[in-house]
Amino acid sequence: MTDQSIGAPAAVRGAARVNSPAQVLLASLIGTTIEFFDFYVYATAAVLVFPALFFPASDPTTALLASFATFSIAFFARPFGAIVFGHFGDRVGRKATLVAALLTMGISTVIIGLLPTYAQIGVAAPALLALCRFGQGFGLGGEWGGAVLLATENAPEGKRSWYGMFPQLGAPVGLFLSSGFFWVLLHFMSQEDLLAWGWRLPFLASILLIALGLWVRLSITETPEFAEAVKKDKRAAVPVVEVFRNHKRSLFLGTFVALVTFVLFYICSAWLLSFNVKVRQMAFLDALRLQIFGSVVFGIAIPIAGKIADRVGRRPFLIVVTVLIAGFSFLLAPLMSGSDAALYGFVTIGMFLMGLTYGVIGAALAAPFPTQVRYTGSSITFNFAGIFGASLAPYAATWLQKNYGLTHVGYYMLFAAAVTLLCILASGKDEV
Repeated sequence: MTDQSIGAPAAVRGAARVNSPAQVLLASLIGTTIEFFDFYVYATAAVLVFPALFFPASDPTTALLASFATFSIAFFARPFGAIVFGHFGDRVGRKATLVAALLTMGISTVIIGLLPTYAQIGVAAPALLALCRFGQGFGLGGEWGGAVLLATENAPEGKRSWYGMFPQLGAPVGLFLSSGFFWVLLHFMSQEDLLAWGWRLPFLASILLIALGLWVRLSITETPEFAEAVKKDKRAAVPVVEVFRNHKRSLFLGTFVALVTFVLFYICSAWLLSFNVKVRQMAFLDALRLQIFGSVVFGIAIPIAGKIADRVGRRPFLIVVTVLIAGFSFLLAPLMSGSDAALYGFVTIGMFLMGLTYGVIGAALAAPFPTQVRYTGSSITFNFAGIFGASLAPYAATWLQKNYGLTHVGYYMLFAAAVTLLCILASGKDEV
């Protein structure tokens, strides 16, 4: 060992041991699975239990809207998490920052499982729920970008889309686990017991997943690209300042390139669950079974997207998928107002298209940013897209359906697809 290596930063010394592909892909997948499990447990509870437990003074529709309002808080917290964790991810390293983000998200989730309800402490209950939801969003804001970089910065040449889809698989796996958890609970307890205490179990169970995630994350080393940036002293002093000063175009276009991804997903998950339970009067178990089915379709499409995008290019692939989503928006009303078989058709098409766009969006949003600001830039872009596309989607779709009908929910999706398509076309080959 040379004197130079002894004095090197920890990120460089740790990178001397190269991560195996299995380590990289497992570490990127396990973290996002845990983060999205936590996130979707809340989304499911926001429909099934929170309106009654935390907003009982309102009529059912108003209570649901209030519950979705706390759901949206996390999306406004995510850019703050992206800035804070992105700063340390671009300055200190991807590994340590990912561990901190995982802990932030996980602790917030466990605390939700311990909260008193409105009946116990009054208005303080929804206030504490909102604070914990902010913590969830803050942690996820730092998790996603780091997980994508952990995968893509370890990827061989020509396989960035394939490696970049592994952290994206955390979304359908997390959705499957969270919906499945509630589905199992309802098999072993009554709806009354679920409201009394059973709803707490998925939140408290997160502590076991956190321990697993930490064990996997602590076993990996720093990414080669970040270690090289450290060696050459190419780290930005204040990454967020450099992003807003020198990469405004990439930030703006990337935000709206991802817009329809978020709108599509939250219409096909959180809002669809509420529509089935509240409007179609579907049994909880049947509604959750449909969501579990959708998560499987979602997961199947993601690796297909990674393979195809590496062959044809992310930009043309995303153009085709966005056009297909625009066409799908016209099917929303007839399929959702039809039979149960039509409803399964809606979920099959919607979640398959979701997997195609989501599978490559991680690599696409990271592509235009240089290594020294990539964690910050990709994280802020992704989470800005979450604000515009996801935070209000369940609320907006609920309001549109109630006041104007299902056709206007389809128009909402069509508008998002049109904006995304324009921004993809405005982006250069190396910007997506």
